[in-house]
Amino acid sequence: MSNHLVIGSNSMTSQRFSKPMLAVAAFLALVGCSNGQDKGAESTNSGANNTAETTEKKADATEGNVLRIGTEGAYAPFNYTNADGTLGGFDIEIANAICADMQVTCEIMAQDWDGIIPGLKAGKYDAIVAAMSVTPERAQQVAFTDPYFSNALVFLAKKDSTFDPAKVTDINAHSIAAQRSTISSQWLENTYPKADMKLYDTLSNAFLDLGAGRVDAMISDKLPAIEWLSSTSGNNYVLKGAEIDINDNFAIAVRPNDEALQAKINTSLSNIKANGTYDKINQKYFAVPASATLTEAPAIDSATQ
Repeated sequence: MSNHLVIGSNSMTSQRFSKPMLAVAAFLALVGCSNGQDKGAESTNSGANNTAETTEKKADATEGNVLRIGTEGAYAPFNYTNADGTLGGFDIEIANAICADMQVTCEIMAQDWDGIIPGLKAGKYDAIVAAMSVTPERAQQVAFTDPYFSNALVFLAKKDSTFDPAKVTDINAHSIAAQRSTISSQWLENTYPKADMKLYDTLSNAFLDLGAGRVDAMISDKLPAIEWLSSTSGNNYVLKGAEIDINDNFAIAVRPNDEALQAKINTSLSNIKANGTYDKINQKYFAVPASATLTEAPAIDSATQ
């Protein structure tokens, strides 16, 4: 995601990762957005909103209870849109598992990343499950559940490239792609303000330009990078340098006044971790492909110039 760091109007919106793991990753995070109250938010069938109004009810409320969830649908392997228009990915399966434990129906819809928090605040959906990083800025706008994933950042470049992200001179001398309004782009901008950043609305478009040679390197959340490296387009690319631990956790976002929904999601998240459902989903998406081996390099020098 990623996918993805959403804040206020002039802030950055981002996504996702931390620590050398892959199949070992296990934690949470997400986001919400848009403007204008949705009529469905007032309906008795809008599960999450109803949940906030019925603190005393059990999670297996009335038949037909719906939890409306917003996701991006463009941040594989966390969330993506299939050829037939349906949504898939780690976030989608985690959301469905939580809904199943809560005994409510998941109604999942796609929303552009920049509008995902506004959509939540406007009542378009009741929760965001979109590899959303927990940040102090976002925490002023939404309430986060317990984390469900932790994220790290990585650099990618061609196998034969001499690009070394441990060197400030290399960072400043190469064009580097990143998704706009994400933790990746924010970290690069803050750490290397002189870097030649090329920003993209989606991670997919950033990968397209990297694969086409229109940029020299790219910074991304680790798992989407691993996913791309295992594809045909990423065959001639590798991870460069050490992964960047930024203490980045993904969580599910709800509106600040939805304490009851927040608590129920936390309970169901704990349940699916305890009964093995979370581990099965995690292993399905985050097995480490042999082609994704990190190249040897010294730790990243965070000094700027």
